[in-house]
Amino acid sequence: MSDISLLMASVLATAPISALNLPEQPVVRSDKLVQESTQENLSQVVSPAEITPPEFVQPDITTSSAIKDKYENILKKSREKIQFINSSNLPELKNTQVVIEVAQNQENTEEFSLPPQSPDSDNPMSQVTSVSQLKDVQPSDWAFDALQSLVERYGCIAGYADGTYSGNRTISRYEFAARLNACLEKINEAIANHKINPINNEDLILLQRLQGEFKTELQQLEQLIETTEHRSTELQANQFSTTTRLFGQAVFSVQGSNSPDVDLFPRDGVPERQGKTNLTFTSSAQLTLATSFTGRDLLLTGLSAGNLGSNASLLFTNMGRLGFESNTDNNLVISDLSYRFLATDNLGIVVGTAGVNPINTFRGISPLEGSNDGAISLFGQRNPILGIGNGTGGIGFDWQISDRISLQGVYSSEIPSFPGNINQGGLFGGRFTAGAQLSLAPTNDIDIGVHYLYSHSPDGLLGSGIGDSQLISPFADATAFDTQAIGATVAWRINPNLQLGGWGGFTSSKPFNLPGSVETTNWMVFAAFPNLLRPGNLGGVLVGQPPKITSSTLPEGFNFPNFSDGGTAGGRSDTSIHVELFYRTQLSDNIALTPGLFVIFNPDHNAANDTLVVGALRATFRF
Repeated sequence: MSDISLLMASVLATAPISALNLPEQPVVRSDKLVQESTQENLSQVVSPAEITPPEFVQPDITTSSAIKDKYENILKKSREKIQFINSSNLPELKNTQVVIEVAQNQENTEEFSLPPQSPDSDNPMSQVTSVSQLKDVQPSDWAFDALQSLVERYGCIAGYADGTYSGNRTISRYEFAARLNACLEKINEAIANHKINPINNEDLILLQRLQGEFKTELQQLEQLIETTEHRSTELQANQFSTTTRLFGQAVFSVQGSNSPDVDLFPRDGVPERQGKTNLTFTSSAQLTLATSFTGRDLLLTGLSAGNLGSNASLLFTNMGRLGFESNTDNNLVISDLSYRFLATDNLGIVVGTAGVNPINTFRGISPLEGSNDGAISLFGQRNPILGIGNGTGGIGFDWQISDRISLQGVYSSEIPSFPGNINQGGLFGGRFTAGAQLSLAPTNDIDIGVHYLYSHSPDGLLGSGIGDSQLISPFADATAFDTQAIGATVAWRINPNLQLGGWGGFTSSKPFNLPGSVETTNWMVFAAFPNLLRPGNLGGVLVGQPPKITSSTLPEGFNFPNFSDGGTAGGRSDTSIHVELFYRTQLSDNIALTPGLFVIFNPDHNAANDTLVVGALRATFRF
């Protein structure tokens, strides 16, 4: 593509902004103050036909104007009162071009039926609630033949796709009246422009008879025009904005887990605690205002509130976290405040104090990504190295290099608004991340994203919120780390109903004031089943390893894997395996229901821990 689509059409129309999410601290933490906050994913499920376009697209803000134009086009054709002609005034007929050129079939006429009104309504049309209530006109009726003969002689109905009268099917009297009115208008126009000679007496009598037979329907047509004009005026007077569209989403969910025994201090392989969560019923809501000033820019304002908190502290591991967590104690928060614009036809820029991070700037590759319509678990959303740094505000870009190659880049700070200690916040203080993604489409069926990120942590926390995100023993003094992360995500569309893919990630972190380093790995393979059993549905199967410290060579007493046994060097001896199943059922264009289940074997990379099982039922409503 030579021109970037900056995103709003796909992100908002197919998935509203998710709420601000506050991830739990690691299970084992020091007494030092740790600040950690994460912006949830704005990406939607990737189209099976192409990589999700960047969040840089000319928005479709034409809904209100399209409705207005449609009504005005109808009204312009039928503003005058419908007249009943006679032999003396036929040449002086008013402009009564038919309202309903769209009334070429019964389904189209239903579009203009009025909603039910109270029986005592003064509106004469209140008795007509559906076109189907009107008596049908059969092809064998005299009126059919009469109107057809007029059409053949005067060519007074045009606009049918096949150029014919289509007089071989039953139609409603309302539709017939619309056709009759169109014929009257055409004849009147032709006479006024001297294109035909005056009508002969036989045709004049035929027209009068048709008008008398369908007098009621013609009057109803006139009243419907007036009602439509009133509604159009009211719509224009009360429209929210000509430059802004409102998108919303509400999520209700039920979730719970088993009660596994947990070896919190892995020294002797003996569990000391029991993880337990209640079965909960929670909700969240998001509203997004998308504003375009030039047609090549987009101002996003996202508001969200929710009450689904993380289960990490109760289960003594963060591996059971859900992808749609949004705990704000039901307080309204700003989840996105960013401005996106096209610098050139192929280069989009995004800048903002909220909603600017690698997750929201890099193009999505996985078809299972989407906090409210994708995988159930947080780990199942995407490669967790993309969440490093908890970035919220900063600047990013998306450069479409060629039809099959694009490059995204971002700089994001966790607390860009913090004016105090440089070690805790500010644009270039505290936790921040800089990174890039090369997005490739070597074929029409394969999408690849290659990721690189550099992140600074003031306290030894990666900030990914999943698996081993703590780099140093909780018994040691906190120290700053610099992390470099590399990874890749791939998706292969085998056919429209099956996609395979996976990702892998590696991080290497070096402390500021200590020798040694800490390395982690993670991986995931998945199968996606679009349109499973029904178009619009989505099934998913995922198997992977959450981030795991494979090597820690810090001085003795500082290493996290063996923190409870002297903090000696080494990596995790056991490995957690994540297995997940979910099925999104699209009940309608606006409602989806997603049951899901995931199982963690050897939670927290400790074979002494019981298997963790988490289940959820998520209902998503979009408007």
